[in-house]
Amino acid sequence: MFREMARELIVGAYDLHTHTTPSAFPRALNDLELVREADALGMAGVMIKAHYGSTSTRAALVNLISGCRCQAYGGLVLNWPTGGLNPYSVENALKTGASIIWMPTRDSKNCLAYGDMPGDFFTRPGITILDEDGNLLPVVREIMDIVKKYDGWLATGHLSTEESILLCREGRKEHVNMILTHPEWDRTKVPGSVQADLASIGVLIEKNWLNIAEGSVSREEMAKNIRLAGPEHTYLATDRGQAGAEHPAEGMLRFIETLLELGFSREEIDWMTKKCRRESRHRDRE
Repeated sequence: MFREMARELIVGAYDLHTHTTPSAFPRALNDLELVREADALGMAGVMIKAHYGSTSTRAALVNLISGCRCQAYGGLVLNWPTGGLNPYSVENALKTGASIIWMPTRDSKNCLAYGDMPGDFFTRPGITILDEDGNLLPVVREIMDIVKKYDGWLATGHLSTEESILLCREGRKEHVNMILTHPEWDRTKVPGSVQADLASIGVLIEKNWLNIAEGSVSREEMAKNIRLAGPEHTYLATDRGQAGAEHPAEGMLRFIETLLELGFSREEIDWMTKKCRRESRHRDRE
């Protein structure tokens, strides 16, 4: 029963965190396959994320050749291969259609403190957004201004809990569209009560199927945290595309099915898969 309901609810949905080839890391499918599999389920859009490159022009090319109603979207992660905290890369990515700018992920000081992630292939210093006194670096504020100029979204990536909270609070003070990235993942955990506090100031809270599938969080704790922040401040994504795992479209079906089993309503899931980002941006302008 829940699988059939999930198939109905996935129509028109977005997955705003997927991984595909070409990539420096093993992936299960390419950009075109991602869009076509999502389109076959009636999804409206998918976000292509690459740790080591901008995906805005990749997404534009896929949209030209896919023949699908489902649209690809692109973004930029501020790791070393794109220049780290590089405002020029940010401006270029947004100018060419990027929607989300992620703070450092694999190359963040916080992430590297846990050791290399699978597939990491060079030694590098960790990137932090803070100066020695614990304040945001001036370049971070410059990046925030550029994201705001293009009405894009700034996401926390794999920053530490402390960095993520400060970035979100300072970003919202400047009316930047902010995303708290997968706060249930082992390396970026943020308590549910803090997620709720950030949601109350307009931060969007990302929830990823990967974190349930790989055991970083239980289904029940994920549901509890969604309730604390509120479905109206939450969006669902898969973070899937790793080689050897289910593909993102299937991951989204499983995520929706799981939340239905845990008592979320059709209306709440509609909000978290289709409406949350658009309505949150609108509310900020009122």
